[in-house]
Amino acid sequence: MPPLLPPDPARRLAVYALVVCLLAITAAVVSFSRGSWLGVVWVLMVGLSSNMTWYYVRKARQGREAVTSR
Repeated sequence: MPPLLPPDPARRLAVYALVVCLLAITAAVVSFSRGSWLGVVWVLMVGLSSNMTWYYVRKARQGREAVTSR
């Protein structure tokens, strides 16, 4: 069984970015369903937060591999 790894701040930031992404998707759907063009801003926020999620997931994975390869 591998040793337990300390909590990683990148993993926590990835979860926060994912939550923001999901909330922005919801806001975009609600905004467009009400006929508002403000949904375009929410779609841009979805793109930004999804990129941040993938970045922090990769960073956490690379940090985990660096710790386990020692």
